[in-house]
Amino acid sequence: MDDAQVKDLIGQMTRRGLTVATAESLTGGGLVARMVDVPGASHVVRGGACTYAVDTKASVLGVSRARLDQTGPVDEQVARQMAEGARVLFGAAIGLSTTGVAGPGPADGFPAGTVHVACAHECGTEHRLVHLEGDRARVRTGAIDAALALLRDVLDSSGGREHD
Repeated sequence: MDDAQVKDLIGQMTRRGLTVATAESLTGGGLVARMVDVPGASHVVRGGACTYAVDTKASVLGVSRARLDQTGPVDEQVARQMAEGARVLFGAAIGLSTTGVAGPGPADGFPAGTVHVACAHECGTEHRLVHLEGDRARVRTGAIDAALALLRDVLDSSGGREHD
């Protein structure tokens, strides 16, 4: 996602009175950093939690410890719970999450490039599983782009509704 598209997302959220928070694992804070690169992001971005260690997903974001024990962090439900946890933790209208395997090799039984992103909002939580190619940096950048694309799609599908 290019700079103009990220700026447009921040502008849309500002006009609609929406706020966002992030819960990140493999992107290590890169998602929230990408958004705050945009002037005016302070009207929209509430904060971000970098929960790189598995146990912090539970202790900081409220992800189910049982789920983490059962599946590990590379999981759809974990991504959904991370997004919901960020939304609650920061009091934001929208929570965005990233979890997966950046590489260079496999982890938790998944190949590098396996990424889950989720977007929690007032009407529910959306999820996408993406399989990205390239080195560690490309996978991390691709995960950030996938999360922002999911946010854009959620905003587009909600029409002009504003947050109460």
